[in-house]
Amino acid sequence: MKEIIEKQRLLVNGNIQNPGYAKKMYWQYDRKDIKASKWRIKEWDYYLIMNDNIGIALTMDDNGYMGLMSISVLDFREPKEKTVSKIIPFTFGKISFPNNSKRGKIEYKDDKCDFCFNVGNGKRQLHAFMKNFEDNHDITIDIDIFDEPEESMVIATPFKKKYHFYYNQKINCMHAKGIVKLGNSITKINNAYATLDWGRGVWTYHNTWIWGSANGNIDGHDFGFNIGYGFGDTSAASENMLFYDGKAHKLEHITCHIPTKNNEDDFMSPWSITSSDKRFEMLFEPLIDRAACTDIKIIKSDQHQVFGYYTGDVILDDGTKIHLDRLLGFCEKVENKW
Repeated sequence: MKEIIEKQRLLVNGNIQNPGYAKKMYWQYDRKDIKASKWRIKEWDYYLIMNDNIGIALTMDDNGYMGLMSISVLDFREPKEKTVSKIIPFTFGKISFPNNSKRGKIEYKDDKCDFCFNVGNGKRQLHAFMKNFEDNHDITIDIDIFDEPEESMVIATPFKKKYHFYYNQKINCMHAKGIVKLGNSITKINNAYATLDWGRGVWTYHNTWIWGSANGNIDGHDFGFNIGYGFGDTSAASENMLFYDGKAHKLEHITCHIPTKNNEDDFMSPWSITSSDKRFEMLFEPLIDRAACTDIKIIKSDQHQVFGYYTGDVILDDGTKIHLDRLLGFCEKVENKW
């Protein structure tokens, strides 16, 4: 697998000049370098904040012909989840996403919602408001994210189609705290971990992918992982990594064995997850399936983001074995046509 260790332009003549993976954001993305139609450009920032009791997922994205502002609240004690999204037609880059993940502000406001992700000076401040989120109650969320680790997962993936690419960073093991106000009820979030899914790209029309992630404290050490496949031409590198005390440890290829029932995926039965290098061997026990499906033939989005517990063993680059005992995280399967 090809590791990138020097700064360079992501796109030359609209295509990725040097596919691979990195542990820092060495590729320089510039929307002006894209040669594809503005209808096809996709830019997004997705944050997931979790502790043992509650999860908050906040999304801002601009998919060219439409944008999306979304809030999910997950209760791991009951368990239950609630997601409300606002679709904004024909955004075409007007939301103005930054060219890198280290600094910048993304803002959107209308009569339904108010979102702002403000990044700089070593911290991330997230604000989200949505009217009538649940039982006619408005929701307001304010989260501070800090302690970003030195290394993360960064990947530049081409597709087998001219001018199509996927540039993605996943930052695990950040720390977070904040407040969720739903109506007159206030919930404080403490001792939480945060994950960022930062992406820019031009995708092909039909894709199905797997993405899994988890963070936690293992014997006093920050630990997390990112696993995934199925998106673009990953012959240069996979996106599979372990994170331990701020350092990244590269894995080879991962396979998720999702059980089936009546010839369909049975997302709420236990999964097994294996790796080609035998460094990630895991049982995944589902707790919540955050499922959503929109299918109008030309456009389809079938999403199953399954939250649950990981139990098994991982091996760091130096051979150290770490045992996970019901580490809370998620693994998703998503099929999109758009």
